[in-house]
Amino acid sequence: MAWMKRTAVGLVVAALLAGTGAAVYVQRSFATLDGKLVVKGLRQAVQVQRDGADVTHIRAQSPQDAWFAMGYVHAQERTWQLEFNRRVMHGELSEVFGPATLETDKLMRTLDIMGTAKRQYAGLPLYAREALQAYSQGIRAFHQNRPQALPPEFHILGVQPGGAAGAVWEPEDSVGWALMMALDLGGNWGNEFARLSIAKTLDTERLWQLMPPYPGERPAASADLAALYRQLGVYRATDANASAAPSAATASADREAASAALGDGPLSRQISAGMLAWADELTRNAGTNEGKGSNNWVLAGTRTVSGKPLLANDPHLGLSAPAIWYFAGLQAPAGQASDGTPMGAIDAVGATLPGMPFVVLGRTDKVAWGFTNTGPDVQDLYLEQINPADASQYRTPEGWAPFTVRDETIRVKGQADVALKVRSTRHGPVLSDAQKSHADVLDLGKYVLALRWSALDADNQTVLAGLQTNQAKSVDALFAALSHYHSPMQNVVAADDQGNIRFKAAGRAPVRDPANDIRGVAPSPGWDARYDWKGWLPYDQTPEDNGARGWIATANQRVTAPDYPHYLTQDWALPYRYERIAQLIEATDKHDAASMQAIHRDVTSLATRKLLPYLQQAKSSHPLAAAAQEQLQGFDGVMDAGKAAPLVFAAWTDELARGLIVPRIGEARFTATYGKRDYRAALEGILERNDSWWCQPSSCTEQSAAALGRALDRLQVAYGADPAQWRWGAAHPALSVHRPFGNVPALARFFDVSEPSHGDSYTVNVGQYNAGEAKGPFVNRHAASLRAVYDLADLEQSRFIYQTGQSGLVFSPRYRDMSSTWAQTGYRALQRQPARWAHELTLAPAPAAQ
Repeated sequence: MAWMKRTAVGLVVAALLAGTGAAVYVQRSFATLDGKLVVKGLRQAVQVQRDGADVTHIRAQSPQDAWFAMGYVHAQERTWQLEFNRRVMHGELSEVFGPATLETDKLMRTLDIMGTAKRQYAGLPLYAREALQAYSQGIRAFHQNRPQALPPEFHILGVQPGGAAGAVWEPEDSVGWALMMALDLGGNWGNEFARLSIAKTLDTERLWQLMPPYPGERPAASADLAALYRQLGVYRATDANASAAPSAATASADREAASAALGDGPLSRQISAGMLAWADELTRNAGTNEGKGSNNWVLAGTRTVSGKPLLANDPHLGLSAPAIWYFAGLQAPAGQASDGTPMGAIDAVGATLPGMPFVVLGRTDKVAWGFTNTGPDVQDLYLEQINPADASQYRTPEGWAPFTVRDETIRVKGQADVALKVRSTRHGPVLSDAQKSHADVLDLGKYVLALRWSALDADNQTVLAGLQTNQAKSVDALFAALSHYHSPMQNVVAADDQGNIRFKAAGRAPVRDPANDIRGVAPSPGWDARYDWKGWLPYDQTPEDNGARGWIATANQRVTAPDYPHYLTQDWALPYRYERIAQLIEATDKHDAASMQAIHRDVTSLATRKLLPYLQQAKSSHPLAAAAQEQLQGFDGVMDAGKAAPLVFAAWTDELARGLIVPRIGEARFTATYGKRDYRAALEGILERNDSWWCQPSSCTEQSAAALGRALDRLQVAYGADPAQWRWGAAHPALSVHRPFGNVPALARFFDVSEPSHGDSYTVNVGQYNAGEAKGPFVNRHAASLRAVYDLADLEQSRFIYQTGQSGLVFSPRYRDMSSTWAQTGYRALQRQPARWAHELTLAPAPAAQ
């Protein structure tokens, strides 16, 4: 018995030691928020103060020190986020995650994100380069003498910041991250490829019914796309997309290869599976801005209680933990670059992006601004014809020309390095070399697809515009700074304390030849010069509005008047959010901050109202149909998390889309194009026309009833047999996912942030879901990444919120402390001069070496 006692005592001691060690580690992982840290590289001391709203305020004595301190603070709070993002844009994920992320790395290398970033960085003025240098030096200074333990992601994955080379962040990386934001927001190559794929199955008229032009417009392309592609013979003889998706055996082999690289344990397998799913989603959704939206609006003093402007913004982005934003204020007096170039005083507070040294969205002491995505067509796919006699050549207007080829090497954990040959044409990178879906559709022995994308041009100076906005003291000065803005084009609304309001689309958009009969909506013959871009739309001719009617709003709808002389795109977002914002603005004669916040809270879906009568009229024989219809009585499109009706409606529209579209284009092609693209406009048109071709072999009324029956089957399995107990919020939580641990059940509950949420893709308080997602098809994955309201009568009364917390350190109580307030549409104060400080830290320069 003595040995049992000794063993028991030993286990208790070991557990206590482990617990003590864990507690010590957790405490050591927290960021230092108070006291003093000596930091090598600073010129003078910097005050880093955090207010009661947990906004970080950096007060420096030079612009260089302010940018340096911003880098240091981002490294304190978001070390893993910076590391993960750096690896994404460098195409170096597979060094950590093995083959699970190989396709993502291939895409980033093919796009040459970092090669482009280096070229763009070299073209920046010295002042901007020195700003990015100071920022990266701040990140490196943190890692050179870390005052805290690395967060657990590094330990679990066995990763060191910066990888083997220790390059934790270089100045060019900030330019690269600006390109990644452009990739997320500024693309439609996915829509172009979808039209190419679908045109094999549908004629051009049906194609435009499935992917309709913007309401009230004719199709932008006059070409018969289906006939053109048939004539050219672009499709592979056996269309894998028309037959079946990748086999279960193939998918299983991919998962096994991925998990083998990380190890054989269950944790490793789950991480691999999660990263494989994430990488697949990223590569599938790259190049599409469908479903990516935002809201902003600004009211002139004539429409406000105070007589001064009010401005609101809520950019919609994919939800992540930690959040994409970090709220901070920067203040520094004017200075100069090393060549004597003046640097203006910095005075801004708002949302920063870890990876960049300036406030992206926010205000100075005189002016406030907000962004939504304009979404012009700045990506064109080109069919490049391969020379049958020499596969190293492709066809141009002048004859055959060689592909430009460069070699890339991708390190893959647990496997041999992968050698990648990246081809480019005169238009840009050969995208079909890096997108598996292209090989399913195209005959790659005859044609490849090359990408022309404005953001990859060497003269992209978006980061310069960002730096200069932080110095603006008026609306005029703000838009002068934004004249440097390149990609992605943004709808900017602004207001200043003198009462001026304005909207302007800031960024680069191409001019197309009048003879271009495709206009970028689908891949064009690359050897025909009429499809080449003919220049750029001048900044003074981009859409704008000076607010003569008293208010301006944008919600990714068409922002050009019918008589606007330039073509920007046809892929605007459906105008439901804009129309609802306009209704709510016009419903009140004089607004204040509270009524602006009420608009942010609104969850009435005008899109739901449009289709709802068809659902309410559906006559289903399903046993739960009567009870479900009872829940729909009185439902008016308010997508309330506590109600059953929104869930019934969402499941019905999903089943209706599947029932009408799959028979026409095939299961695999539907799966490849569905998801964030919900085909809502197509459904509206089919039901309004009572279109027998789409609804065959049944009537549209019968299809609607059948879709309701299938929806009720699904909901009964998931939520029980009593529709009165179903809740939209249970199926539709706002889920901020951690990478890579969001798909690891043992870890996700600690690293993910989830809150019940209202809304749908078309409500002002947006809650976009991906109905094509097998796991959690109604989960809110794309929502208001922040909300802000600025009162120009007293900018210190401005308010903000976002969905996680300032800290990216999972053990910190500040990791998720905004989430419930965000879900309830509450706010925190956004001040430049708060009354008190919750934390005060001094970053002191290291003594000069003797």
